[in-house]
Amino acid sequence: MDQVSGTLSGGEQTMLAIARALCLEPSVLMLDEPTEGLMPSMIAAIRDVVLKLRENGVAILLVEQNARAALNAADRAYVMELGEITMSGRAADLANDPQIERSYLGLH
Repeated sequence: MDQVSGTLSGGEQTMLAIARALCLEPSVLMLDEPTEGLMPSMIAAIRDVVLKLRENGVAILLVEQNARAALNAADRAYVMELGEITMSGRAADLANDPQIERSYLGLH
């Protein structure tokens, strides 16, 4: 609590930004790349926060390049390429789509 926000790690700064937004008690929270550049343990912590918020009735609009993290946290997903939506559907269905697996999840 005594630390200046600019000296926090990237993950801590992301958590602080989410906490500040939650002070307004939003019904919708928009997050843009919350896991960018973070170590895996922080990515997991942010995912847990997003899931907990969803469980508590907060709608989340998540823009995320980490496809695995996004699909694990989402109910619905949209894949954009060059500004165009190229795929959409239930996140669980997209996570199991062979094209998504090859292109975004690094599976063969």
